[in-house]
Amino acid sequence: MSIPDHPEQETSDSKTEKHSQRRRVFSGGLTTYHLKLLINILALILISVTIALLTDRFLTEKNISNVLRTISPVIIVGAAFTLLMVSRMLDLSVGSVIALSGVVAALAAAFLPLPLAFLVGILSGTLVGLLNAILAIPIGINSVIATIGTLYIVRGSALLLTGGVAVYGVPDEYTFLGSGSFLGIPNPVWILLIVVVIFYFLERFTLVGRYSMAVGSNPEASRLSGVPGRQIQALLFVLTGTMAGLAGVLLSSRLRSGQVNVGVGFEFDVIVATVLGGTALAGGEGTVIGTVIGALIVGVLKNGLNLLGVPAFWQTVAQGVVLVLAVALDVLLRQRIANRMRQTDTAKMSQSSEAEA
Repeated sequence: MSIPDHPEQETSDSKTEKHSQRRRVFSGGLTTYHLKLLINILALILISVTIALLTDRFLTEKNISNVLRTISPVIIVGAAFTLLMVSRMLDLSVGSVIALSGVVAALAAAFLPLPLAFLVGILSGTLVGLLNAILAIPIGINSVIATIGTLYIVRGSALLLTGGVAVYGVPDEYTFLGSGSFLGIPNPVWILLIVVVIFYFLERFTLVGRYSMAVGSNPEASRLSGVPGRQIQALLFVLTGTMAGLAGVLLSSRLRSGQVNVGVGFEFDVIVATVLGGTALAGGEGTVIGTVIGALIVGVLKNGLNLLGVPAFWQTVAQGVVLVLAVALDVLLRQRIANRMRQTDTAKMSQSSEAEA
């Protein structure tokens, strides 16, 4: 048996192998992620059928369009947020970025053509993403603490720009992006589809997706393998900020104004959708499609409760229950994984002992 030139590489490889085992421990090659995805799809179907039986307004074209339009900001931000979370980073400033980008776009619309005004609003989110990347990576501040700081900075900046009041007086055409439609489908839904396709491609067919998974699965192993983990995490921060900027511009367009109080608590909507969609809290596992399904579950549930006349306070409680159940499911599955791995290791040790005897 040859001795490895780098003992630490051997340790890292073994860690990577264990992570692979954790992902595929069920019979038939079914991964834990796919099991959670299947459960979420069944939950979405069950919730939809139940609401449809309780109210005939649920399956109307107008209501379905409203659900998709409402959840589009969550999915747009969640697509980038998923890859960032997979790489073991978090961005809690996205709600404030939505407020800032909407305000910037509304202010810019007073003296710039609308496409440029929207672009300026989106780029304000990009700059916040870059700031988050600098704070969390070169400086080394924990991403949660860093983005909580920028959450306050960005929200305060939006208040300073407007004096604490909403920005009105935008052109009539300003609403087209957020309230218009093409071929009978709302524009935010078209944008949602484009964003999901782009990030699905990044996740599945580019090094960005592979490296984010590698960094999240085992940072040390990826570093020793030459994976540019810090650069990938920085890029994902910038992309998340950009998508938050895009979502903010869409909301501003829909509201026909720049609202400084919009997006409060939005980061938790994104986290709920992402975690519910199967993204691991510890990183290294999750997909964009899973986040889309998670957002659909939350959106359909909220819409159904509205149609049934459930008070808003109880809707908040229901969202918290959904998050707790999602995390509990994740914990239970990981415990089952650990038990399977222990059984496998014990069986291998027994076979090895028998062979030596």
